Amino acid sequence: MPKDYSPFSPGQPVKRDLFIGRQDEIHLLLGKVRNSTSGRINVVFLTGERGIGKSSLASFVKYVAEKNENVLGLHTFLGGVSDLKDMVNSIFDHMLNEIVDKPWYDNLKEFFKKRISEVDIFGTTFKFKADDEELKHFVNHFDTALKNLYGRIKDSKTGLFIILDEINGLSKLPEFANWLKSFVDAVSTARTTLPICLLLVGIEERRLEITANHPSLARVFDLVEIKAWHHQETRDFYMNAFSKVGVSVGMEASEVLVGCAGGLPVLAHEIGDAVFYSDNDDYIDMGDAYDGVMIAAETVGRKHLELQVFRSIKSSRYRSILRKLANKGTNRIERAKDIELLNRNEGKIFDKFLKRMLDLGVLVRDPMGKPGAYRFRNLLHLLYYRMEEHLR
Repeated sequence: MPKDYSPFSPGQPVKRDLFIGRQDEIHLLLGKVRNSTSGRINVVFLTGERGIGKSSLASFVKYVAEKNENVLGLHTFLGGVSDLKDMVNSIFDHMLNEIVDKPWYDNLKEFFKKRISEVDIFGTTFKFKADDEELKHFVNHFDTALKNLYGRIKDSKTGLFIILDEINGLSKLPEFANWLKSFVDAVSTARTTLPICLLLVGIEERRLEITANHPSLARVFDLVEIKAWHHQETRDFYMNAFSKVGVSVGMEASEVLVGCAGGLPVLAHEIGDAVFYSDNDDYIDMGDAYDGVMIAAETVGRKHLELQVFRSIKSSRYRSILRKLANKGTNRIERAKDIELLNRNEGKIFDKFLKRMLDLGVLVRDPMGKPGAYRFRNLLHLLYYRMEEHLR
């Protein structure tokens, strides 16, 4: 099998045939979609650690919902969007390209035909482009626009399932929170029903930013949180992925891969990809596993840890402390207790270390713990330094 065809997809939603686990979350989200088809709006916030697989889960649920519930699903990535007009434009642009080849697109031509500004050389990619005044109108009357659209396809589709992903540029904006609350209220109180499930995807910080700008949204969101894979789920992922390209994995090697991934899909993909390209005999042994993990550690540091953090922690003593804290088996840190893990020189700088890690955002104070209690801000930091320790 040529090495051009890795079964892993670092940085991208996982392929459907490699999707593992999440059965409870899938059942819950599909229930929300199904509930919305009766005419009641459902608003869900899907949250979890960075790299935990939120986008992959949302994409998979969209696929199943389209197949089983016959909804029109849209998974819109809003990275770089920090304006409501751009947001609405992105949603309609994505909708246009999702439906343009469907038999029922003819019913929507009247809405879209005047707003298609560009077709690529092969005639397969379209651009939705409304003028500034139109976009402003769509922002203010988004519910009306969606009702207008859905009214034209209601004989073909049971409802709408709209996913708003990568909302970093919007979550801090008061106008986004106000728009969202107004949209939900408008749909909820209207005499004409709009069967829609709206799914927002983001880390917990994004949800808190939105609700800080409009506290009543905390009651609107149905919260769904996803956790790290269990040990067996991670092992199943690797075995399934490698088997698809005719590669076998030794038992001891698989334990190295599972242990270093820590149940975090983003790490599992980075490690798997590095191991795949390191192997040259279609059998993953311990040497292949360690070679791949070493490559993946460097890649993860550059790609997934904030660069200012990665570049700032050059002290060998700081890195040693981080490795020891990461390998305790828990995300929680207690200053009085964990100083006992350190040698004398490390103990002398422990307080300075904690302050520096707080300043860099590697650690945050644990609001549920006693004074002197901290935790890693996200699992990527924890698992990265655990992976470093594993390679020593």
